[in-house]
Amino acid sequence: MMCKNTDEILRRLDEKYPADIQFLKFRNNFELLICVILSAQTTDQQVMRVAPELFRNFPTPQLMAEADIAQLEKIIHATGFFHAKARNIKEAAKMLLEKYDGRVPDKIEELVKIPGVGRKTANVVVGTVFSQPAVIVDTHFKRVTYRLGLTDSKEPEKVEMDIRRIIPPAMQYRFSMTANLHGRECCHARNPECDRCFLSDLCPRHIT
Repeated sequence: MMCKNTDEILRRLDEKYPADIQFLKFRNNFELLICVILSAQTTDQQVMRVAPELFRNFPTPQLMAEADIAQLEKIIHATGFFHAKARNIKEAAKMLLEKYDGRVPDKIEELVKIPGVGRKTANVVVGTVFSQPAVIVDTHFKRVTYRLGLTDSKEPEKVEMDIRRIIPPAMQYRFSMTANLHGRECCHARNPECDRCFLSDLCPRHIT
């Protein structure tokens, strides 16, 4: 079931939500990459609680690549899965140094080679700091697009491909951010607030 009101959905979301939507705070491309790696299976708020100390101690790929793994684990412990995440951010920093001259690559195909980086993380990076078309499929985005009938799938890569087919490239990143915010503020996983949703008349899965 594909929604026939895609243009109107885009228009309403764009009008409703702020022009600049950011869920993570960062000072440079490296910090964004590390923050998104840490955001797996946790909240952005939790990442933001540990990020200041992490980047105060390890502000560059060089310093993070040389970091003691136990110290990394201690700092990021609150984000969960801290053993794997500490390894990933340390190895990610090493790869940036060894393969990309310390810089974050601007291609999804290159980003997904970095430890801890999947397509969601790669899309966040290319959309946020490189202003490229990006479809960011997290739990909020996946839920909203499914309920709106923009995809019939709940598999992240299939959702991404479905959205890329129906949303113009220039609007994909903006749609990713507004749909994500709509999922956080209104279209909740449990008890979605359909009675106050400005998209309810366009939603084929509107819950009455």
